[in-house]
Amino acid sequence: MGAVRAVLFDVFGTLVDWRGSLIAALTAYGERTGRNADWAGLVDAWRGAYQPSMQRVRSGALAWTGLDALHRTSLDELLPRFGLATLPEADRVWMVSLWHQLRPWPDTVAGLARLREKTITGTLSNGPVALLVDLAKSGGMPFDVIFGADLFRHYKPDPETYLGACALLALPPGAVMLAAAHPSDLAAARACGLKTGFIPRPKEYGPGQTRDLKAEAGWDVIAETVGALAEKLR
Repeated sequence: MGAVRAVLFDVFGTLVDWRGSLIAALTAYGERTGRNADWAGLVDAWRGAYQPSMQRVRSGALAWTGLDALHRTSLDELLPRFGLATLPEADRVWMVSLWHQLRPWPDTVAGLARLREKTITGTLSNGPVALLVDLAKSGGMPFDVIFGADLFRHYKPDPETYLGACALLALPPGAVMLAAAHPSDLAAARACGLKTGFIPRPKEYGPGQTRDLKAEAGWDVIAETVGALAEKLR
């Protein structure tokens, strides 16, 4: 494998625990406000709306719309199903903001710091830049660059995202690696000429997770943690 000059990370699920973070915050909210709901079910349904909502943008059925707005639309559609149709506006705004406050996985911060000693580190996420900056600051994640979908006005797996990040770094795709816990993301990056690093996150979707558990393709690097990825790139 040729020299990797930059490692760009998928964020939701790969670097941060979106499910555990959201369930914890909403459960605490329910206890604080006396609202009883299936918070885990709401979080799973909310995440389930993630790809379909972005696909409406990718297909052209919806004009460019940032992820915060997509999250809000999905939330408003889901709340009645969970007995929360009368939720106040301020609470809805707060719930969407939770995506800006997700906790990193235990190995993320130290692994990124280790990797940054050798390569450029950054995000390549479907989240907007503002959200990713908030996650980096609140979670203490050390990045050199932040690439979000709003820079390219495209969502992964559109090639404009992967190739756009390489262009902004002034690096050929072969000198850039995408690290992700999702094989579909890696496959799209590889099709654009990027190197690929697979980091499994077997707890991303909860105790019943059945997908993305192991490497099922010949990725350039397979590592159990971000730190292990850094070690393999030495």
